[in-house]
Amino acid sequence: MARGERYSGKERFWRDMVRRWRQSGQTVRAFCAEHSLSEPSFYSWRRVIAERDQPGDAPKDLPAFVPVRVAPDSAATSVLEVVAGPGRVIRVPLGFDAATLRSLLAVLEAPPC
Repeated sequence: MARGERYSGKERFWRDMVRRWRQSGQTVRAFCAEHSLSEPSFYSWRRVIAERDQPGDAPKDLPAFVPVRVAPDSAATSVLEVVAGPGRVIRVPLGFDAATLRSLLAVLEAPPC
């Protein structure tokens, strides 16, 4: 199958528009106005195309690496401190249950309802 044949008609159209925009040197706003395109649709399709063109089959929703610091607490026992984002610090004592920690991290990483 030829490269262009694997895309739907709509995706082919937007790939062509994004390619033409890149070659035009125009701002997105000017290009969309000239071609009677919706700016939100243009930005959305540009993002979708960029995501689909990423190499590999790795899921896109994997959490990023975060710094982990091992520090003794005030009771002289060691804990793992996981900084899971602004205002999110998880202190895990030695001997923690790994399954429970995995469940907690999955809940914290889930998108809000």
